[in-house]
Amino acid sequence: MCSNPQCHLLYDHDIREPLFLFLESVYGKIRILEEKNTGDARADAVMVLENLVCGIEIKSDADSYTRLASQVSNYDLYYDANFVVIGLSHLRHIHEHVPYWWGIITCEYDEGRIEFYFERHPQPNPVMDPKKKLSILWRPELNHLLQQANLPAYRQKSKDFVQNVLLERVDSSLLWYWVSQELFERDYTLIAQTIRSYRQEHGKRARKKKRIRQNRKSSISVSR
Repeated sequence: MCSNPQCHLLYDHDIREPLFLFLESVYGKIRILEEKNTGDARADAVMVLENLVCGIEIKSDADSYTRLASQVSNYDLYYDANFVVIGLSHLRHIHEHVPYWWGIITCEYDEGRIEFYFERHPQPNPVMDPKKKLSILWRPELNHLLQQANLPAYRQKSKDFVQNVLLERVDSSLLWYWVSQELFERDYTLIAQTIRSYRQEHGKRARKKKRIRQNRKSSISVSR
């Protein structure tokens, strides 16, 4: 981060850590998942709350709006609410690039620290696709939801089939609470073993290995 008090340009790497601390101070118990695949886009961060999952797109002073339209359309399919976090250089035009239901958080460098302000609080996303949101979970996590709902395991059924069953058979408020709990408990250090064990148990073929990014887990609760 720039140590010169006169420096006002903020970059993505300057913003992330202070942003996550700010969000924790505002919302209390959260979990942050960074660089999450979201349809045809990649979310800079996803914030998990007790019964909500929120997308976060960071537009630093060094970023342009080139990919924002595509990012907005993808985020809106998957998340209950969305935020764009911007450097002050974007404040004049950002309202032209995100829907009215998106929250806008500004950030600025002030006397050696980065300060965050809500230019606009987010509203519930009216176009979220429940099935897309549910697809965030891995198949073993969906299986755990079936167990919680006292539903059959559907071992030979596809992930798509299981998603449909959960959406049809479980009250939405309870289902979204469960989804958040699964994401709170997800352990990225065990992802390969979790998937491998599930496939062995249910007779699935192993897939090619993929590089997995370690995600951040917040364990600090702050009073709202």
